[in-house]
Amino acid sequence: MTRDRRQSANADIRRITWLAVWVNVGLSCVKIAVGLLTGSLALIADGVHSFSDFATDLALLLGLHYGSKGPDACHPYGHGRAETFVAALMAGGLLTVGAGMIWRAAAGVARMHATGDHHVTISVAVLWAAMLAVVTKEVMYHLTRRVAIRTHSAMVYANAWEQRSDALSSIAVIVGAVAVRYGNFPHGDQIAAIVVGLMVLAVAAKILRDCYLEISERAVDARTIEQINQVIAAEHRIRSWHKLRTRNVGREIFVDVHVLVDPAMNITDAHAVSESLESSLVEQMVRPVNVMVHVEPDVPEQRK
Repeated sequence: MTRDRRQSANADIRRITWLAVWVNVGLSCVKIAVGLLTGSLALIADGVHSFSDFATDLALLLGLHYGSKGPDACHPYGHGRAETFVAALMAGGLLTVGAGMIWRAAAGVARMHATGDHHVTISVAVLWAAMLAVVTKEVMYHLTRRVAIRTHSAMVYANAWEQRSDALSSIAVIVGAVAVRYGNFPHGDQIAAIVVGLMVLAVAAKILRDCYLEISERAVDARTIEQINQVIAAEHRIRSWHKLRTRNVGREIFVDVHVLVDPAMNITDAHAVSESLESSLVEQMVRPVNVMVHVEPDVPEQRK
């Protein structure tokens, strides 16, 4: 990926994240205000959840700032791990949100049984506020996920699920409100919240797993490996290659490979082959790529 394409990807991430910042602030104010006016603790808690998403948006912007910095004396391979670290922090936030939903719902059920008070009233305003949140945050989820896929950013993907967790939280408020208001089922809110909480925990676990695999130097996916092989094969001066190794560092792919060339080739031409392959990989790969090519003579003992 060229510098211009990388800067374009960073601009896309900043743009969608700042949009999320303002959406989260606006929804937080609406939910908390309506919750206070109607006495809905569930909606107030949902508003606090939206405000916590605002904090993760700021963390993402900070991670993007440091993760996009180039190599320096102390970080010769760049700062891409900063983005992985932020993604893990966001997953930790999702774990907290999911566990909090389940705890709050279970505590509500226990409190109802302990007091024997199953009488709950829900204002229609709570339903409208929650529906506004669901539509808004689901749209934000799809927009953010699209940017995450295009930029191959784990932290943006985690932020997309932060958006969806807020939508799911609001769905729990709607289901509970409908069950209480129209179905005479006082535990509707709690049961819906528990189901949503479990879904949020599952997503958080997946994001943490992906972060762990990246930190443990997992190779890139098979499709990307195949693309790398095709780029190498297109260089007609390379007779064969081996020891192809890859790893992920944030959004960047690190590749090193040993290529075999004509033994009669002089060192200048061999270097030109290496430079050409590096340029081809940088230009043709969708993600940012850092390439190390080791040139060897094509002799029998080198064909390992």
